[in-house]
Amino acid sequence: MGGERMIEIRPVLSPRERNAFLTFPWKIYRNDPLWVPPVMRERAKLIDPHRGPFFKNGTADLFIACKDDRPAGTICLAEDWNNTRHKGQAECMFGFLECIRDYSVFESMFQFAEVWAAGRNMKSIYGPYNLDREDSRGILIEGRDRPPALYCGHHPPYYREFLERFGFMKDGEDGLAYAIDIDLTQPRVRRLMRVADQVRARNPRFTVRSAILKEKEAEIDRILLLQNRGLEHMPGMVPYTRSDIESMILPLLDLVDLDLVLFAEVNGEPAGFFPGIPNYNEILIHLNGLRYPWDYLRALYYRNKKPTSLSIKSIVMLPEYWESGLALLLFDEMARRAAARGYTWADLSLTGEDNVDTRPLAHHMGAQVYKRYRFYRKPVD
Repeated sequence: MGGERMIEIRPVLSPRERNAFLTFPWKIYRNDPLWVPPVMRERAKLIDPHRGPFFKNGTADLFIACKDDRPAGTICLAEDWNNTRHKGQAECMFGFLECIRDYSVFESMFQFAEVWAAGRNMKSIYGPYNLDREDSRGILIEGRDRPPALYCGHHPPYYREFLERFGFMKDGEDGLAYAIDIDLTQPRVRRLMRVADQVRARNPRFTVRSAILKEKEAEIDRILLLQNRGLEHMPGMVPYTRSDIESMILPLLDLVDLDLVLFAEVNGEPAGFFPGIPNYNEILIHLNGLRYPWDYLRALYYRNKKPTSLSIKSIVMLPEYWESGLALLLFDEMARRAAARGYTWADLSLTGEDNVDTRPLAHHMGAQVYKRYRFYRKPVD
């Protein structure tokens, strides 16, 4: 006798199930040349309650959707306690969303998510965020002509269709990724450099410096201050915690060129932050997430390869200096230093589509939007 195929949502509890959860994306993207496989050991740390930075300020459960006893989807359901404290109510954050092209599986996962959230008195479900406020957030809805840059995600087109079919609505502004050529001979860049020189001459108290490794703890405190004060005007902005900043900064210390991690100061006090990171996704796309021993042999081949692009994940400025021209000094200094190191283009991601600080400056510099990510929210029925 025939019948409907069974879909079951199973919690991830054992090491074998955690491995199945972590490796499931290879099933979805095995024929997608733009997908950058995540490094397995880093993902394993991220979902580990004993090691993952998220678990200092939140709780999460992992699930695998099985159809006919075979893995067909994954989802993480979580509560960010910092978000709950800020908004005064609990909300369910979803992430690590992967699903075969079968709406019945997707629907079953989110029906389960609604029950999970309702049982915890949560008022809505929002995401996606992979237990990290910066890494792979949002669903890719435009821009499938090149691989994503560092910390940006990649998804099949049907994820957007499935989310909206289930009743999810756009949550806030889309996140935009800009691409800009690093060419100091371009007229727009030459003009920026001239204007920056004028700002320097008028404001000798304005300075730009590199990050200082031996002051790591103090630098993290400065970044926390700048991120929170510089972004507090954004709708729905949830203040960063120190652990948020640590989870962003500490894993990159061995990878970054500190001369490209820039602070703007006024009379020696922090006023802006502008970090440039080599876009190691150009390398990681070849390494298969370092799943197997032979992948490490491949990594040896690529270890001396230098990315051609720079990824800039944030530019923040204290509100009192938005109209001062100080941001121009950061752009000018970054352009000069990146060009001297041989980078040919930069990724600026992600910034809100209506961001009054970054968007006009990016367009003025000739940057072009090359990817768009969307965030979703749905009330819990």
